[in-house]
Amino acid sequence: MQEKTYLKWYNKVGYGSGDIAGNVVYAFLSSFVMIYLTNTIGLNPGIVGTLIAASKFFDGVTDIFFGAMIDKTKTRLGKARPWMLYAYVGCAVTLAAIFAIPVNLGKTSQYAWFFIAYTLLNAVFYTANNIAYSALTALVTKNSKERVQMGSYRFIFAFGTSLLIQSITINAVAYCGGGASGWRTVAIIYSLIGLVVNTISALSVRELSEEELNEAEKGDPENTQEKYGLVAAARILISNKFYLMICGVYILQQIYGAMLNMGIYYMTYVLKNENLYGVFSWAINIPLIVALVFTPTLVARWKGMYRLNLRGYMLGTFGRAMVVVAGYYGSVPLMLFFTGVAAFGQGPWQGDMNAVIASCSEYTYLTTKKRVDGTMYSCTSLGVKLGGGLGTAIAGWMLAASGFDGTLAVQPESCMNMLYFMYLWIPMFISLVITLVLSRMNVEETNEKLKQEMEAEVSV
Repeated sequence: MQEKTYLKWYNKVGYGSGDIAGNVVYAFLSSFVMIYLTNTIGLNPGIVGTLIAASKFFDGVTDIFFGAMIDKTKTRLGKARPWMLYAYVGCAVTLAAIFAIPVNLGKTSQYAWFFIAYTLLNAVFYTANNIAYSALTALVTKNSKERVQMGSYRFIFAFGTSLLIQSITINAVAYCGGGASGWRTVAIIYSLIGLVVNTISALSVRELSEEELNEAEKGDPENTQEKYGLVAAARILISNKFYLMICGVYILQQIYGAMLNMGIYYMTYVLKNENLYGVFSWAINIPLIVALVFTPTLVARWKGMYRLNLRGYMLGTFGRAMVVVAGYYGSVPLMLFFTGVAAFGQGPWQGDMNAVIASCSEYTYLTTKKRVDGTMYSCTSLGVKLGGGLGTAIAGWMLAASGFDGTLAVQPESCMNMLYFMYLWIPMFISLVITLVLSRMNVEETNEKLKQEMEAEVSV
């Protein structure tokens, strides 16, 4: 029996464009905040890393909190869309504030300015926006193929935006006058673009009613939409092994990305050409986009996401291992080639991740009879913030420990060795660990077995 369809092509494209807004924030912040703070404002990378780590304390409860709030929201626009719309205003303001630190402030005030703006962006506004955006995958359609397609469109826009931002930002800052004023101007432009696109994306889809979402279970006497608080929601999630695995993978991915974002330092001081950062961005994002285009077809051909994700990451791990070899040989062309191989292998997981989370949410319903779609998608924001934040913090600590000095054109040998370790070795090890976790994440098959058991019980 063919699944009912809910979305037109423009709904899927409109939804996917929302990650332009998300990556205007995330790609810009993760790729350039550290080098802006160290080389333009003159802050210590170790102290910056500590502040970022401290801000994670405030992030710790907001993910599940906002997820639970979305689940309880009832408005004319639905559950998730209001949070997606209004939270981005805060994202735009705080992103601009991070890159507008006054150069004439004392160092203590500059650190405080950064910490407050960074914490508000990550712990409040980006959290609410990102969880709401991700939750829409489960709220606007019940069709599994459409969910995969939405994820693919989403990440095509995400990686396309990352590619553009990583390629043009350095030159854009120079064009806008360079220095602190150049960074501030570029941040304001990016914030305004994100605000417009986010609004368009939120209004391009319609959430299904609760009745329509639950109509398949109308005859289930155990189907009760129980009200639950933050602690109860957390318990539901912790009891779901697949949720924990997805959180782990998401966190590792973001640390992986944070280390690759330190490539701006690797290109500047090891390869002696900061413009290569944009070239490597092409080597990462173009193969990812190509993989994403074919992901829905491959999921259908391989009858699920499990084999595709696992085999893809096996290829990705091989690619990162060869990047290490090429890096020590000093061959930029080989580094670029195997960077592309790794990215291509990792692409399918990026495209169907939201669909996997939707299956994970289904697993929760099958085992607990509770709908926690918004709370379930807290893993996306939790992973982005915790993984990305910790990755950037760890990078800052490593730079400080290595003796990095932003005022020096040539860094000490200890710093050069650290840059090799950060940019080459750590991504390879993380890719290997993710592959091992994905080998255990067969949630689709588990759900089918649970459904068959339930059907057998009913027939008896």
